[in-house]
Amino acid sequence: MDNLRRLDLNLLVALDALLAEAHVSRAARRLGLSQPATSAALERLRHLFRDPLLERTRGGMRPTPRAEALRAPLRAALDAVAGVLGAAEPDLAGMRRPVRLLLADAPALEAATLLVARLAATAPGVTPVLLPWRGAPDALARLAAGEADLVASVLPPLGPEFRSRPLFEESYCIAMRLHHPAVAGFDLDRWLAHPHVVVSGRGEAATPLDAQLAALGRSRRVGAVVPSFLMVPPLLLRSDLIALLPGRCIPPDLAGELATFAPPVPVDGFRLGLAWHVRRESDALVRHVAALLAGVLGGDPMAGAQA
Repeated sequence: MDNLRRLDLNLLVALDALLAEAHVSRAARRLGLSQPATSAALERLRHLFRDPLLERTRGGMRPTPRAEALRAPLRAALDAVAGVLGAAEPDLAGMRRPVRLLLADAPALEAATLLVARLAATAPGVTPVLLPWRGAPDALARLAAGEADLVASVLPPLGPEFRSRPLFEESYCIAMRLHHPAVAGFDLDRWLAHPHVVVSGRGEAATPLDAQLAALGRSRRVGAVVPSFLMVPPLLLRSDLIALLPGRCIPPDLAGELATFAPPVPVDGFRLGLAWHVRRESDALVRHVAALLAGVLGGDPMAGAQA
């Protein structure tokens, strides 16, 4: 195995041409190399096999017995490598396996139904498994452990064992029911006059927004804390709660029942990305699902991925 790690496959291609031609210049033309480069390859091959390989005779050069013995296994090895490189992608339509996904709230609502529909058309035997979301650090740990195949989230800095693609830039909006008392003349004062719903996976009521309001000498009242953005729109429809949430977390079928506004204070958006482990780089199904997710969520497929 150590020898294989040090081996230049091009040397075996050169050996195949040298044995077929028994002539350095003709082998060079066959390889598209210069005569000196082909001569240098022959010297390296002689060192590698500890044999002259081609010997000079009155009639020119001829393979040594060792070279003759190498001819058949060399051709078989090169044919096998060509077969590997030219192997067809696995048949997605015939696959029967799960693909395990970790999706943060922002993409989960939009992605799940569309992904299921597209997989039903392209890989009907594949089962998308949406795993419980416990935050980006946990998601990356599960990728590393092989417990998940793909993660869509706001991604922290990634180590060399991961690959990623940007999906989309998200911005926040203020949402409330259509006939909420804060709708008419909505501004900062009306926003802060009513209770807010906060999303926190750890049950924390304070967020960076509260520090930002405090710097302005203002504060808000938190009326409810929930673990998922997906729980927010139904709450808004049945209460006077107001929410600050990513725009994609408003279900299309509820968009006409909610009033939305730009935040009355500056609120930074975020970039959502797709990540996978390098061991999944050549997995045809994972690449396919990544491309579907990127299409559903407005990004690019894995090609050109970032380390």
